[in-house]
Amino acid sequence: MFESIFTATTDNTISIGTSMLGIGTAVLLGLIIGIAYMFMCRKERYNRDFIIGLVILPAIVAAVILLIGSNVARAFSMAGAFALVRFRSVPGSAKDIAIVFFAMASGLACGLGYVTFACVFVVIMIVILILLTVFNFAQPHTDIKQMRITIPESLNYSDVFDDVMNKFTEKAELRKVKTTNMGTMFELSYNVVVKDSVNEKEFIDNLRMRNGNLNISLSVAENDNNNLN
Repeated sequence: MFESIFTATTDNTISIGTSMLGIGTAVLLGLIIGIAYMFMCRKERYNRDFIIGLVILPAIVAAVILLIGSNVARAFSMAGAFALVRFRSVPGSAKDIAIVFFAMASGLACGLGYVTFACVFVVIMIVILILLTVFNFAQPHTDIKQMRITIPESLNYSDVFDDVMNKFTEKAELRKVKTTNMGTMFELSYNVVVKDSVNEKEFIDNLRMRNGNLNISLSVAENDNNNLN
């Protein structure tokens, strides 16, 4: 079903037209992959240099494969091409690494002459990625927040805030307790998921009536603390 556009030659030579077709297709597919990645990360900050790298990476891989004639050499060139994933000096997320391999795979297909296969493969993968993004597949709690409450040493913190937490949060988990102010006070660290209809100021005001109007902070929780069940 999918045939290489280079199979017609018998002397291991490739015409300029077919090679430009392979590289041109790789550039187009890289551009599509880059646009799809920007759509996936539209709510996040993404690196412009990384996007440019995604656009040109398939063409680079395709050119490397085109320069290799024999099948044995191609096998080694593929291994070397996949090693190009090290072009990113800063470790990325699993999603970023997968996108890089995705771009490289499309470039390999174009370089081997399987242009139709490369186009179908990219279209199918882009549709899957867009669907996963639109439907927030495997999306963790994005509304987990970290709350720090300072209380006097004399206050029993074990259940003093339970009724307030039940009223204003969907989930609340005490993560850490530590002494502060030369041991005269405790600082409680909670991970909380505030209810959608809750006024955060009212929530904090209710807590202040329990902790003697001492310090209370509410912020976005760090990733390694997002362990609410």
